[in-house]
Amino acid sequence: MRTAFINQLTIDAKKNKKIFLLVADLGFSVIENFAKLYPDRYLNVGIAEQNMAGIAAGLAKEGFCVYIYSIGNFPTLRCMEQIRYDICYHDLNVNIVAVGGGYSYASLGPSHHATEELGMLRTIPNLIVCAPGDPFEAKELTSLSSKINKPFYIRLGRAGEKKIHTNPINDLELGDNLCLINSKTKNAIFSTGGMLTDSFEFASKFNISLYSFPFIKPLNKWELLVLFKLYEKIIIIEEHQISAGFGSAILENLNDLVEDHNIDKNDIPKIKRVAIKDEFYSLAGSQKYLKNIAGLNFNDANNFFNLD
Repeated sequence: MRTAFINQLTIDAKKNKKIFLLVADLGFSVIENFAKLYPDRYLNVGIAEQNMAGIAAGLAKEGFCVYIYSIGNFPTLRCMEQIRYDICYHDLNVNIVAVGGGYSYASLGPSHHATEELGMLRTIPNLIVCAPGDPFEAKELTSLSSKINKPFYIRLGRAGEKKIHTNPINDLELGDNLCLINSKTKNAIFSTGGMLTDSFEFASKFNISLYSFPFIKPLNKWELLVLFKLYEKIIIIEEHQISAGFGSAILENLNDLVEDHNIDKNDIPKIKRVAIKDEFYSLAGSQKYLKNIAGLNFNDANNFFNLD
């Protein structure tokens, strides 16, 4: 995903002379082409992510469309105060890009397990929160972020993610979900971010409808309403703590739709959430290993969907 991001940003920067990239002493072998083409709009601030966020806010006040880029928790959890006060309170055109969401850097241990930031960031006003599921989604979200002129967060995987969509995505709008499999059954999977590949493999095998949600905030509640009425059983899966993340956002929208009498209580689908339990895993290993330890799989899906 990181390659899809930087390639699209490099293309957009040719047209948009206000795009400015800040990195925190990483991205080598990825960002060189951007730095070479636009040296006046690129700065390596060193391992100083909070300072990077403050610099980004200042550049945005001067009219730039700024991107800050670092690993997992470092441009997010480490910078929460700067994101809230410097960037979002002033509704500035700063795009926060974290490479290595979820357990992508699990081999480096708990300091690199980026599994809480979606919930933390989606509570901050003015901030759009995204988690692309494949390189095509990452490419489209990058392009969209340069046009929105608002605080924007993009959670990327690490590298080498499969392309799940068969074609590039065009005209993505805020809050959209993307249907990858329409099985015509009453079962569906809602997936976001790094769980899309696993979800696609399972849904394809058992003929289950699959929807990718590149946006955590905002969500289009009217699109959700259609899906809630269409399906009887839904699994929501995310590479994130079960508290406050994607699944929580879906259920909040469902609750609002019920309260506003847009959906009858008898029509509410049965929902199962698959997410990380409310605990730390003091382990290092591959992303696949940590996902299995955390229960991010479809082991209980057969019973839930009554599959043969």
